[in-house]
Amino acid sequence: MGFSGFGKKARTFDLEAMFEQTRRTAVERSRKMLEARAREEEAQKERELRSQHEDVDSTASGSRVMRTCSMLTCREAASSESEHGSNEELIGPPLPPQTSVQGPAEDTDDEEEFIGPPLPPGYKDSDDDDDDDDDDVQEEDNNPVKKIPDSHEITLQHGTKTVSALGLDPSGARLVTGGYDYDVRLWDFAGMDASLQAFRSLQPCECHQIRSLQYSSTGDVILVVSGNSQAKVLDRDGFPVMECVKGDQYIVDMANTKGHTAMLNTGCWHPKIKEEFLTCSNDGTVRTWDVNNDKKHKGVFKPRSVQGKRVIPTTCTYSRDGKLIAAGCQDGSIQIWDRNMNVHTKFHCRQAHAPGTDTSCLTFSYDGTVLASRGGDDTLKTWDIRQFKKPLNSVEGLSSFFPMTDCCFSPDDKLVVTGTSVKKGGGNGKLIFFERETFQKMYEIEVTDASVVRCLWHPKLNQIMVGTGNGLAKVYYDPIKSQRGAKLCVVKTKRKARQAETLTQDYIITPHALPMFREPRQRSTRKQLEKDRLDPLKSHKPEPPVAGPGRGGRVGTHGGTLSSYIVKNIALDKTDDSNPREAILRHAREAEDNPYWVAPAYSKTQPKAVFAEVELEEDETDDKPEWKKRKI
Repeated sequence: MGFSGFGKKARTFDLEAMFEQTRRTAVERSRKMLEARAREEEAQKERELRSQHEDVDSTASGSRVMRTCSMLTCREAASSESEHGSNEELIGPPLPPQTSVQGPAEDTDDEEEFIGPPLPPGYKDSDDDDDDDDDDVQEEDNNPVKKIPDSHEITLQHGTKTVSALGLDPSGARLVTGGYDYDVRLWDFAGMDASLQAFRSLQPCECHQIRSLQYSSTGDVILVVSGNSQAKVLDRDGFPVMECVKGDQYIVDMANTKGHTAMLNTGCWHPKIKEEFLTCSNDGTVRTWDVNNDKKHKGVFKPRSVQGKRVIPTTCTYSRDGKLIAAGCQDGSIQIWDRNMNVHTKFHCRQAHAPGTDTSCLTFSYDGTVLASRGGDDTLKTWDIRQFKKPLNSVEGLSSFFPMTDCCFSPDDKLVVTGTSVKKGGGNGKLIFFERETFQKMYEIEVTDASVVRCLWHPKLNQIMVGTGNGLAKVYYDPIKSQRGAKLCVVKTKRKARQAETLTQDYIITPHALPMFREPRQRSTRKQLEKDRLDPLKSHKPEPPVAGPGRGGRVGTHGGTLSSYIVKNIALDKTDDSNPREAILRHAREAEDNPYWVAPAYSKTQPKAVFAEVELEEDETDDKPEWKKRKI
């Protein structure tokens, strides 16, 4: 390496001078463009001015013939003509021609207000059409039923058992389903085709039923709550990120344990803090957790009954702003805490639902003022937490057989949605829509011949996801009102399976082999498949089995010929009902007349055969001692 580069001075750039030069160039170009545009406008105006003067001259000559004007008026006309002639030298828009009749002038003034080409015939009615469209939009805004996206649906086959958990990420790109079959399936709407297959299936909690699934506020991790005492956090592709610790079940005070000691019921993410989530369990506690700390919980909330005893929370949720934590308990109460104060409740209602029933869902409205509760006593109620003693509205007769039956609000906060459960053969499960203010039944959808367990109305997609009791996850959408989601996958055709991949052979890399023994390097699998398809040996189709008698040197199937039929029947006929003693003695006379095998050997030493005499067991004497007798 030489030193020729040393001693040279580095080139410097003056950025300000470069920017100034660029600015001047831009100004010069814009000035030239403006001048050219101005010249074109002047030429256009001159042409218009000439045509207008020709029209004025023709109207003036006609008026002289028809009317007699005084000399003064003629002079005025002449002066006006001279003024028009002098105005030709002026630059600017021409003056409108003045006529004696005011009616046409007014019409021209009205027409000059519109700039552009003449309106097409029938355009006057377009204003009425716009008014009609505005009326339709206003009517649709007033009628929330028209906003329900139920014109189309797709069915995702999760399994054969109940779909007990649904989760959709905030962007609406991926759906996660879980069920009583312990499986968690991940669905990607953008990556699916019309076959509607999940791109991943896993069992994160082994043999425990999935109770709840939810994406975080950023959509990068999934909270999995199952029937065990340890919640798990998975990433978007289903790989584990964190698992909560299990508490010590021999400690009486649950606040002193590091985690839950009994089965979990549900869980949810904090709406604002992406690392925090909430779980409730049969150990009588509601705990908050941090994803970055799996050794211990973050906070503990212990719901209490009227007598101050421990009560089991069956569902829990955060408020929309994340400042409140609400829990529904088995004694029928709903208890709400401040997130930062876990000792005493901030709001509570002791008799929200019937005691001894499992409140299956609590959810806050989007405006944060109304709380909806789905009870195990077949009711749906809404509450104003500021006046928590009496529900705002209530409806009964909504059967619920599952401890995770859902309810949710519509994106515009005007409807409340829930599902109903049915017994096998007892009809169809329904998705029912109630108006939020009056709780009037507005609409219902018959989903399937099984219970409707989970329902989810995504605000961005404007699509409704439903989990049923027969292993189906249905997605309802409208091609016009909905966005992305299911609309992305229904338009894609099914991919064809590539069966020719089995013909490819493994490529063996031998860099030090002789040139005559080296195999040509495979450039691409597709080209190799095409070559193998043209090769008659590699792409030879196996011949089917011969039916009937053999041909072309191939042996026919059994029974194709007479000989094979006889051999087959002989081989199959293995039954022998004859007496074996008689079968042997039938050869006795022939063996005695012509001895060949055994008798010649004893012909000299024992010409007459001597057989052993068999003694009967009855002749045995009983004189022998007991210890010599044969034991049976």
